[in-house]
Amino acid sequence: MEPKISYELLNKIDSPKDLKCLPPEDLPEICNELRQKIIDELSRNPGHLGSNLGVIELTVALHYIFNTPYDRIVWDVGHQAYAHKILTGRRDLFCTNRKLNGLCPFPSPAESEYDTFTCGHASNSISAALGMAVAASQKKEYDRQVVAVIGDGAMSGGLAFEGLNNASSTPNNLLIILNDNNMAIDRSVGGMKQYLLNLQTSERYNKLRYKVSQKFHQWGILNEERRKSLIRFNNSLKSMLMQQQNIFEGMNIRYFGPINGHDVLSLIKVLKDIKDMKGPKLLHIHTIKGKGFAPAEKAATIWHAPGIFNKETGERILKDTTNMPPLFQDVFGNTLLELAKQNDKIIGVTPAMPTGCSMNILMKAFPDRTFDVGIAEGHAITFSGGMAKEGFVPFCNIYSSFMQRAYDNIIHDVAIQKLNVVMCLDRAGLVGEDGPTHHGVFDLAYLRPIPNLIIASPFDEHELRKLMYTAQLPEQGPFVIRYPRGRGVLIDWECPLEPVPIGTGRKLKDGNALAVITLGPIGNAASKAIERAEKDTDMRFAHYDLRFLKPLDEEMLHEIGKQYKKIITVEDGVLKGGMGSAILEFMSDNGYNPQIKRLGIPDKFIQHGPVKDLYAICGIDSKTIYQTIIQLTKSEK
Repeated sequence: MEPKISYELLNKIDSPKDLKCLPPEDLPEICNELRQKIIDELSRNPGHLGSNLGVIELTVALHYIFNTPYDRIVWDVGHQAYAHKILTGRRDLFCTNRKLNGLCPFPSPAESEYDTFTCGHASNSISAALGMAVAASQKKEYDRQVVAVIGDGAMSGGLAFEGLNNASSTPNNLLIILNDNNMAIDRSVGGMKQYLLNLQTSERYNKLRYKVSQKFHQWGILNEERRKSLIRFNNSLKSMLMQQQNIFEGMNIRYFGPINGHDVLSLIKVLKDIKDMKGPKLLHIHTIKGKGFAPAEKAATIWHAPGIFNKETGERILKDTTNMPPLFQDVFGNTLLELAKQNDKIIGVTPAMPTGCSMNILMKAFPDRTFDVGIAEGHAITFSGGMAKEGFVPFCNIYSSFMQRAYDNIIHDVAIQKLNVVMCLDRAGLVGEDGPTHHGVFDLAYLRPIPNLIIASPFDEHELRKLMYTAQLPEQGPFVIRYPRGRGVLIDWECPLEPVPIGTGRKLKDGNALAVITLGPIGNAASKAIERAEKDTDMRFAHYDLRFLKPLDEEMLHEIGKQYKKIITVEDGVLKGGMGSAILEFMSDNGYNPQIKRLGIPDKFIQHGPVKDLYAICGIDSKTIYQTIIQLTKSEK
C-alpha cells in the first residue's frame, strides 16, 4: 500500500484567508504541496494535468495578494484551475473532480462563489472580466479588483482581441495576466526588458508617476486625452529602446514582463506593485506546462490529459485495446489521409485540435495541406470557405460544442454560397467527464434550419468512411458529419470507399409492431434494446437508420408513416428542434398521425460523469429504449 502523502501546510488552508496568514517564505512549500496533491490525485482520477501544474505559483500569488472572492479572478480555459479549487474550500472534495455528482471539471459559479464565471471554452476571460470591472465602477465599488487569467493558446481566439480592443478604450482598471507556456505566444527576455520591468514595477517609480500625474490633473495640464497621448509616447519610447513593437502597448494597455511564472515570491512582489495602478494593464508571465513533473514537461501534448499514470515512474497506464474497435477520431484521421492521397484538392483544417481529432495523421503525411489555425473556430470555417471558393475541399474538424462559436460563419461564409466545406463535428453528443460546456448536444438543432446544408451522422465506422468519401465528391456543397467521442463498434473497421446517396436512410430490421428511428451511433444501443424486446415478447420491431437529418429520406418516412401507428425516435442530441422534431414535422405535414415517443437530451444542461451514466440519466441508454418499447407495446393491448 502506498504511503499517504502529508500536506502539513496545505491541510491547514480551508480558504484564501488561511493562505494570507502564512509568511511569504512558506509559499514555495505550499506550491510544492499543491503540485504533489494534483499529481497524486490525477494519477488515480484522470483530469487535465499539464496546464494545472503550470499555474500553481500564479494561483497562490493571486489568492495571496487579492481579496477573493470580493476581488474577481476570471479564469480562461478552465482546465488550469485545479489549484484554485483546492485553495478555495474544495481540497477534501478534489478527489471527486470530474466524477458523477462530484466537483465540476471547470470553474462553475454554481459550485463556488470563488468561481466567478463559466469557463469551459477559451478566450472569454478578458471580455467577462472587463464587464465585471465596468460593473464594479457603475456600482461605485472602486476598491474591487478584477483579474483575467488567459493562456494555454486562448490568446489566439478572436474574442480575446475583441475584449482587448474594448478594454483599451473603456475606462477600467482591469489586470490581464497572460500565462505564456510556450504553447501560444513566446517572447525572449533581454537585459533592457528586465531593466524596464524593474523600473516600471518598482514602488518608488509608480508612486512618483502617480503623484506627478495628480499634480498635472490639478494644474489642468493632464486631461484624459493628454494622458492617453503620454502613455502612447511612453510606449513608443519603450518600443524604440527594446527594438520591438508590443501589440498590447499599441492598444494603450500597460505591459509588464515577461517574468518567471514559477517564482512565487517575485510574482507576489510584482502583483502587489501593479494591482492598484489605474487603467488597463497586462502582466506577461512565462510558465512551463507540466512544471514539476518531468514526463509532462517533456511531452506537453500527451500529458495535457494523460489518463491514469504511475506518479513514481511517469508511465501512463493504458488499457489493452487489442481486439477493440477504434476511436471514431482515428477512423476519421486515417480515412482522411486515404482520401487525401486520392484527391489532391483535400485540405485539413482544425482549430488547435490536431491530436484530439487525429488530423495529426494527415499533418504528418501532408504538412503543407494541413492547417492548425489556433483557437479560432469562426476563422477556421471562413478560412475553409475561402479555399473551397477556389476549388479545394477543406475537411474542417471542430468539436461539436466548439462549433457553436462559428454559427454565423457557417451561415454567412459557407451555406449562402453553397461551398464544398466538409464540417466534421467530433465529440458530438454527450462527451462524459468534461460536462455541460463540452457536451456536443446542440448541433443537430442549430444546424437543421440552415439552408443548403447536408447533415449526416454515421451508424458505425464503415458509414463514417463512406460519408467522408461522399462529402468530398464534386458539387456536394456544405456537408456536416457528426460523430461521438470514444470507440465505435467494429473491430474490422476498414471497408471499401464508396458513395452514399444523399438523403437516404436504411431499414436495418423489419417489423410490424412499431418502428424505431435512430440517427448516428446511438442506433447501436437501440439495436440491443430491440433484440432484447423481441426475446421478451412475441412481437417484431422495425429499426430504421435515418443517416441524414438533412435532407430527410422522405420515401422512407412515407413508408413508416403509412405502416406504423407507433414510432420511437432516439438521438444523442437535444429533443427541442432535433431529429425527433424533424420526424414530428414530417408526419404532421403529410397527414400521418402516429403516436411518437421521442428519446433524447432533455431541456437542461447535463452534468459531468461517465457517458454510460449520462445516457441512463437522459434516457437514451439501451435499457431505457427497451423499457420504452415494452411500455408502448403494452399500451396498445
